[in-house]
Amino acid sequence: MTTGTPKIHFHAADTDEACEALATLEKACKQTAPEKADVIIALGGDGTLLEALHKYHALKKPFYGMNRGSVGFLLNPFREGDLPALLKQAHSVELHPLRMTAKTKDGKTVEALAFNEVSLLRQTRHAAKIGIAIDGIERMPELICDGILLATPAGSTAYNLSAHGPIIPLSANVLALTPISAFRPRRWRGALLPHGVETRFEILESAKRPVSATADSTEVRDVTQVDIRESRQVSVTLLFDPGHNLEERILKEQFLP
Repeated sequence: MTTGTPKIHFHAADTDEACEALATLEKACKQTAPEKADVIIALGGDGTLLEALHKYHALKKPFYGMNRGSVGFLLNPFREGDLPALLKQAHSVELHPLRMTAKTKDGKTVEALAFNEVSLLRQTRHAAKIGIAIDGIERMPELICDGILLATPAGSTAYNLSAHGPIIPLSANVLALTPISAFRPRRWRGALLPHGVETRFEILESAKRPVSATADSTEVRDVTQVDIRESRQVSVTLLFDPGHNLEERILKEQFLP
């Protein structure tokens, strides 16, 4: 960002709370077009920040989230004070998303980025049957389950944690592979994978047991194969208040009752 007064683009959720916050902040800081802004500020919950990341990541601007929603793990507390001063003092962290390449039963190929996780879920009453290969080596020929997900460290406290997956420090350079209601093998709890590997999910009996794949908010139905790899070519910078940085928050989360 520039050393002077930063140019800001606000990306707000359509809730009353977020709209009120936007009106308050715009009185002090003029709204700027995203292409000309020094920083993108997201007002809402974690979903709003993820929406902003997907929409504006190609602009290579830093993102500063302020919590005006129900969940705000990736966000800073909302303050009406000196916003330029808050941004000047903020600490930065760089994140790389996952890139999903999904093939469907009708022959389509869909690509999407995931800053939190890629999740596969059964579409019908039938349990999914999924084969798992890592860097071309079959690691599990058949997992019978409701689904499975692959989470980034930043996303490890979201859906992954709800599915009883591990919380991962940002500096660990690993991804969480977590089953969702595994039936066979019943006691398999998932795995930690090096961040540079390619993970392939093969959908077995896909006609009888259809599966969807979702990269953050992008859903693809009736997939037959899903490849996932960390995208080192894409990165985003998140800004956090001193004492509120993401690494510390992830560490604290591991000691909550």
